Amino acid sequence: MNKKQLLFLVATLFFTFETVSAQLNQGRPAILDEIGVDEQLGNTVPHDIFFKNSYGETVRLGDLFESGKPVLLNPLYYDCPVLCGLVLDAVFNVVNDLVWSPGKDYTIISFSIDPAETPEMAARSKQRYLSDLDRPGAENGWHFLTGSRESIEAVTNAVGFRYKYDELTGEYLHLASIMMLSPEGVVTRYLYGAAFREFDLRNALFEAADGTIGNTLDRVLFYCFTYDPSSQSYVPVAMNIMKLGGLATVIFLGIFLSVFWRREKRSSPSPKFDLNSK
Repeated sequence: MNKKQLLFLVATLFFTFETVSAQLNQGRPAILDEIGVDEQLGNTVPHDIFFKNSYGETVRLGDLFESGKPVLLNPLYYDCPVLCGLVLDAVFNVVNDLVWSPGKDYTIISFSIDPAETPEMAARSKQRYLSDLDRPGAENGWHFLTGSRESIEAVTNAVGFRYKYDELTGEYLHLASIMMLSPEGVVTRYLYGAAFREFDLRNALFEAADGTIGNTLDRVLFYCFTYDPSSQSYVPVAMNIMKLGGLATVIFLGIFLSVFWRREKRSSPSPKFDLNSK
């Protein structure tokens, strides 16, 4: 087993321990008291803080939020040996599968948690991923940022993302997670792991946008699903499915009866009148 495989195994174990911590409190690794995710649903990410974008320009975080567009927030650091690259790959893969496009329908903000990293490092990462993403305008909707410790902590504290610098390895320890924000910057959902289902991301973005993206079919489909914290995915809602099933039945019967009555009306003989009768 090489170093990368070992690091990935350790990171996976960290995530697994965090997921089952509610059921198993014995033998909890001490490091999980310092890293993890404390979900802050309903919190608003501060707008009046500043980062550097991949062009080296200073940008106000709030200016990256656009009306009607939810935000996928992706904490990472560009020099991460394994886990951040896996999460970025997972984000890229699910974005590539998703019919909605960054820049047009939603925004992605990938930001470094290492204040020592530079815009040049962000630019290399952006070039690597955007060059393989065949989505016109995506470069304007997927931002790769670096910032000061104060700016980084303002965002990570707002979303409950806890991480730790390990002086022994020179690496940042953290869990694999991304966050969904509303167009106003309110935290609406967390997704975990180093792989994301397209359906889960679509639901999370739809939820973050408060139903303002997607078509009518999306709205009907997502009405039937809700987020289940225990499975960390979207699951069917039986009651909503039954309601839609009942509505579909009523509509079907209405159409059937309408067609039936029209046919009956056409097949019925027209009344005859004798003009000579008195």
